[in-house]
Amino acid sequence: MPSPSRRSLLAAATAVLPVAHAAAQTAAWPRRPVRLLVPYAPGGGTDVFARTLAEGLRPILGQPVLVENRAGANGLVGSEVVARGEADGHLFLVDTGSHVMNAYVMPNMPFQPLRDFAPVALLSRFPMLLAVGAAQPWRNVTELLAAARAAPRSIGFGTSDAAISYAGNLFTRLAGVEMVEVAYRGAAPMLNDLIAGHLPTSWNSTVAALPHLQGGRIRALGVTTAARTSLLPEVPTLAEAGVPGYEFAGWYGMVAPAALPPAIAVAMHAAIAEALRDAGIRERLSRIGADLGALGPAEFATFLREDDARWAQAARDGLIVRAQ
Repeated sequence: MPSPSRRSLLAAATAVLPVAHAAAQTAAWPRRPVRLLVPYAPGGGTDVFARTLAEGLRPILGQPVLVENRAGANGLVGSEVVARGEADGHLFLVDTGSHVMNAYVMPNMPFQPLRDFAPVALLSRFPMLLAVGAAQPWRNVTELLAAARAAPRSIGFGTSDAAISYAGNLFTRLAGVEMVEVAYRGAAPMLNDLIAGHLPTSWNSTVAALPHLQGGRIRALGVTTAARTSLLPEVPTLAEAGVPGYEFAGWYGMVAPAALPPAIAVAMHAAIAEALRDAGIRERLSRIGADLGALGPAEFATFLREDDARWAQAARDGLIVRAQ
């Protein structure tokens, strides 16, 4: 007999579909381990979030929930695995806002982000931040901008996906400085170089950066959102710090192959919502900067369409440039 948690997931699914059809789709789900594929290197913010979420999902789904990293091509390598995967509810993609933005950045994509994936859940929204290594001389944005203006293209900034690249390039455009973007396959190797002094500045999610900030290995000069974050109340917004008009936020979401039965998408969202109600899981994710207001499949689909329209307009306005 299904556990109480499994029964609750089935009930959620049958609330939006005809009972017999929904029950047939979800009664045997999941039948084997569930894979959460992260299209970036281990140790970054997306990976940390996915592994914490997987821990909360295991007792609810009654199956192992495995996190698999497939880094490469700004998330395209791992995303294509899911786009071409079997749509039976045992393979999901946990990605960032780059999932949608890539269509306007990467040439010749082998899939279409909205067409080839089924929305499951918006997992979190979060501020990003501009960070420098602890050994760097700049104590605030004003000092960094003065150095960048004195020696154009002498200071590098690390990025690890398309959305974080946009955050960094938006900063240089609005501030009117020339800096050099250094692209990484994930946040973890980028942070390693930042800590070691090989990279002067970088753009990060709060999820990836917070442990290093707390350990004094890096410093935050500003957050990307319109308001300060309660996690780092002493860190100004970039608009406050000297870049008027700067505002940007990141997000994590879960999608699946396009043909995923809608009942399974609803059931997985119900499992996620239940996992995020667990005090321990919630506390761990909140502590690393995650906003846990998860949206379900229908709401997330609307969110993705709006995000797509935003990047289409940004491309028309010349704010993002397609890679060559």
